Amino acid sequence: MTQQDVIAAFVLHLSKERNDSPHTVKAYERDVRAFADFCAQHFGGRWTWQGVDRGAVRAFLGSLERRGLARRSAARALSAVRTFYRFLNRTGQADVNPARAARSPKLARTLPVYLERREMDELFTEAQARAQAGGEREARDLAMLELFYSTGMRLSELAGLTDQDVDLVSDQVKVRGKGRKERIIPVGRPAVRALRAYLRRRGDGGRLALFRNARGDALSPRGVQLALKRLFRTLARGDLMHVHALRHSFATHLLDAGADLRAVQELLGHASLSTTQVYTHTSVERLKNVYKKAHPRA
Repeated sequence: MTQQDVIAAFVLHLSKERNDSPHTVKAYERDVRAFADFCAQHFGGRWTWQGVDRGAVRAFLGSLERRGLARRSAARALSAVRTFYRFLNRTGQADVNPARAARSPKLARTLPVYLERREMDELFTEAQARAQAGGEREARDLAMLELFYSTGMRLSELAGLTDQDVDLVSDQVKVRGKGRKERIIPVGRPAVRALRAYLRRRGDGGRLALFRNARGDALSPRGVQLALKRLFRTLARGDLMHVHALRHSFATHLLDAGADLRAVQELLGHASLSTTQVYTHTSVERLKNVYKKAHPRA
């Protein structure tokens, strides 16, 4: 097999066997192909996957840094190469994993941007007014906003919903998350009402996608972003907000109200509890700000 054939087999492995998301598959393929191009220049002639050593991996990471690539992107590239070599180890095409000992770039820990409850109230008031005065599009936008905040689902998860995924009798929705893992999330009553109102205006149309554009086709993730951005612009901090802020708000507000961390982890579909714990830091930072503003000797 040629090196390109091996990469193609790796991509197929990610998609069919690991069930990684299309976004992850595409990113890992791009990273591994970039690594192969680097190795061709680094070794200056014929080379093999087996012949790559730790020095070559470190040099690859150095080249990414010199190009000005963000640390998070460089860390993902290293993860892609590590995963690729694990695939080579399992398929007998390499004996060692030269990327295993490479140090991942240290990432700056940033707290997620979320909306205060007051801002959420303002957002819902605006969306409801538009839905009452508008048509199908405005009813759809309100339903998407309600569903995002009610469930904390990801953008890709909402865009991928079909009519069959939503159970408005049991007030729950089935989503397919990262790695195509399915989970069931409860849906709040305001979101159920907004979805029912949208479906009455939308009608059937013979399509499976839950949220649709003006042509009746499935609304793309970009289309969802643009629709929610129209609502965000009505807020004072609207330019700083993005769709993922609704997911952050969902988790932050649950933890502020005393929700169990592991329950929030399951609702968000996080594989690791440490990923969910960032929202506890958000709550602590918020409490610190309140303390500094309110306490006379803060």
